[in-house]
Amino acid sequence: QKHRLTFVEQLIELKDDFHTRIELSSSFAVLLDEKQKLIDEKYKDLEESVALLNRNRLKILPKIKAEVEQILKKLGMPYAQFDIEISESKQFHINGNTAVLLKFSANTGSEMQELSKVASGGELSRLMLAVKYITAKSSQVNILIFDEIDSGVSGEIASLMGDMMSDISNSNQLIAISHLPQIASRSKTHLKVIKNVCKDETIS
Repeated sequence: QKHRLTFVEQLIELKDDFHTRIELSSSFAVLLDEKQKLIDEKYKDLEESVALLNRNRLKILPKIKAEVEQILKKLGMPYAQFDIEISESKQFHINGNTAVLLKFSANTGSEMQELSKVASGGELSRLMLAVKYITAKSSQVNILIFDEIDSGVSGEIASLMGDMMSDISNSNQLIAISHLPQIASRSKTHLKVIKNVCKDETIS
């Protein structure tokens, strides 16, 4: 009656449950120590994995830097310099324990600075295309969508970008949103998007 049970078997189960709880309470310090050892082992594995990841990143950086600068030269930026700085921290996140800083200089004699502070719209467009061109070779993603990646460029540079995008499309499905004929002329299929106002509504 005290435990609101009906059968003796239920009382025995309750007794066993109490017994398990008492044992768990008395051995809590031991369990805690075991869990801490397990955490320490996992943390060591994490540190070793991150160290390997960072070594591989540092090994490939010079090649990426050289390839990006070479592509930028083809896109009308003969003096462009590009660099990737990686700094480690004690905090872990989904991509390891590093912070990445992109540095850039478009002109000879200019010191490289943080990309977001010094690159113009046209320079960013070309740099983005250079990076996408390189990553498309090894990426498992087989569809790329460029939303006005040609922003800020025109004329011969746009034509060179069109050639590069055409080259990417040989191995990847490439969908490009563009206003430039130099880019559009390189594609195999065109979809024209227009807006109309119909009964006070804008319809695309």
